[in-house]
Amino acid sequence: MSGETPGPVPRLDAFVPDHDPELYSPSGDALGVESLADVGAEQVAFYREHGYLVVRRAFDERAVVDAIDGLVHLIGGGRPDFEEIWFEARARERLEELSLDERQDAVRKLMGFVAFDARLAALARAPALLDAIGRLMGGRRPELFQDMAMLKPPLLGREKPWHQDHAYFDFPLGTPVVGVWIALDAATRENGCMQVLPGMHRAGPIVHFQRRDWQICDTEMMGRRSVAAPLAPGGLLFFDGLLPHGTPSNRSARRRRAVQFHYAPDDATKAPPEARLAVFGSEGKDVSC
Repeated sequence: MSGETPGPVPRLDAFVPDHDPELYSPSGDALGVESLADVGAEQVAFYREHGYLVVRRAFDERAVVDAIDGLVHLIGGGRPDFEEIWFEARARERLEELSLDERQDAVRKLMGFVAFDARLAALARAPALLDAIGRLMGGRRPELFQDMAMLKPPLLGREKPWHQDHAYFDFPLGTPVVGVWIALDAATRENGCMQVLPGMHRAGPIVHFQRRDWQICDTEMMGRRSVAAPLAPGGLLFFDGLLPHGTPSNRSARRRRAVQFHYAPDDATKAPPEARLAVFGSEGKDVSC
């Protein structure tokens, strides 16, 4: 990253306390297939029943390296007009002392980067990925409506509490929303891989509250047996917009970088925010992942 200029004034994520480890008690690992080409009728049926599907080798090493290079370029100020970078609150006291290389291990998230880097745009719009998402949507044409990177840095990466992504989006209930979580590093239980509650998307919306984040209350989640989704670089997790999921803090010394995309049918229309708040909770106005 030498030669790149620092980006805009850092945005700091809100401080959040540590979570109870008992909130994340996986009973096993998520199931899936080897490649995007393997997503057929049987896998679509599995996705609809369980709300998720793992693809272990969705992207090759070149695509992963390109995505990482794109993120590092943006973090290093390679596009001074890109401002959607948030740093971990725990890095507040050290940010001014960090080199550009070190800064990437203090970033919590980037949002809206597809318009700023062709490498990341290529990942989000990969034909094989869109074809698989279309099958999960029952043949409807998917359209990307949100792109973000969740970089759970070593020792600093905070928890993302249990939540349903549909609680952030103004699409009417019944709109198929497919989340795609792509690992850029090895995602493990130790460094905060995704955990999901299979089948709970079929129970519908759950009321969320502003606690450590916009989240499902801990009392609702405590003691539930999740499944973990450890992934190698280039592996991905498809998940339904109503599937409860979360990631514990990264207290390991290993990076856990990932990009996350959300797709809805290209003919989907949005509802007024009040409709979302009426089912997911009134504290969710203007929330962001």
